[in-house]
Amino acid sequence: MPLFFFIFFSCAFENPQELSYNLVWEDNFKGSSLDTNFWNIYVGNGCPELCGFGNHELQYYKSDSSNLVVKNGHLIITALYDSISKLFSSAKITTNHKIDFKNGYLEVVAKLPNAVGTWPAIWLLPSLDRNLNWPLDGEIDIMENVGYDSCKILGTIHTKAYNHTINTQKSDSIVISTAHQDFHTYSLNWTDSILEWYVDFNLYNSIKRKSTDREEQWPFNKPFHLIINQAVGGDWGGRKGVDTTSFPQSLIIKRVKLYNKKPY
Repeated sequence: MPLFFFIFFSCAFENPQELSYNLVWEDNFKGSSLDTNFWNIYVGNGCPELCGFGNHELQYYKSDSSNLVVKNGHLIITALYDSISKLFSSAKITTNHKIDFKNGYLEVVAKLPNAVGTWPAIWLLPSLDRNLNWPLDGEIDIMENVGYDSCKILGTIHTKAYNHTINTQKSDSIVISTAHQDFHTYSLNWTDSILEWYVDFNLYNSIKRKSTDREEQWPFNKPFHLIINQAVGGDWGGRKGVDTTSFPQSLIIKRVKLYNKKPY
């Protein structure tokens, strides 16, 4: 029977002095396989409903060990290029309906791939019992990076009012020169009134909820879940093509932690 967490922290942020922070979930990838009590493995390419995931991405997500493996305390997501079929494969995992949470402080320690055409992402979508209505339901991108600009890290929200299809998305970025050489900590602090993005505990983006905001501006009033994937190509990731000679490329995750509130 799968382990299920629904973590609701809204009240804790009303009076933060009343409750000290607590670590409520973590995965250090210490085993020999992905813990399916926490994670789902997505297989497919979005078809037939949304081929290429609406972004013309090139990868097909698989559960094969060549694309997804837990080894030596790391989760390794590897994007491969098959020179015969001319196709790309990769991996995508989610905590949907296993680790769902509203508010909290999430941190992911990761080392990024480094090739033109890669598009690794650590992000959140709502946990729903119906089909996603994007962008109305909301999206929070904790870390996105594209290979042709490999040192630039972005944190972004997408909502009905603010999204890339109408060029109104709210986003900011930070340059991390060793993002693909060293592990760095990518974090999100989420409360009822603010979203804050950090790299190595340094704040670089902050979006405050306005008193006039409605669902179209701030849909972050329901449980979301974590997604970690490595896409290839697409409208953004493939803007300058894909360097097939640089594959395989790996997104390596060392640790995921979720706190009820910011621990520092």
